[in-house]
Amino acid sequence: MRVVLDTNILISALMVREGNPATIYQAWQEGQFILLTCAEHLDEVRATLHKPAIAERIKPYKAGGLINELRKLAENVKSLPHIRRSRDPADDFLLALSQAGGADYLVTGDKSGLLALEQHKNTQIVSARAFVGLIV
Repeated sequence: MRVVLDTNILISALMVREGNPATIYQAWQEGQFILLTCAEHLDEVRATLHKPAIAERIKPYKAGGLINELRKLAENVKSLPHIRRSRDPADDFLLALSQAGGADYLVTGDKSGLLALEQHKNTQIVSARAFVGLIV
């Protein structure tokens, strides 16, 4: 199974050790699915981790560990198509990543944006709760 995790899922997994995002993160580390990433995704995760409200809740070694794991363990998709579909243009790269990487699922907590789309090409867009139901 090939999966894109929105930045909000990855950050939530670091901030709260229990719950659906943490379960998803652990499942990825245990090899239950292939995580897809790209340069834009890594840049967004890095920028989010540096926001003051986030940085004060996540220790630097954990933030660095996440970036290193994404670089080493996730499949890096290098060439993304140009997509304009999301209500938030900043999220279009996630749809492009899903499409270019042949993702089965895009997991997000973005209720008013990405989740409202429900699907992009062959990728189902699901909540963390729904995805946990698929992998547990």
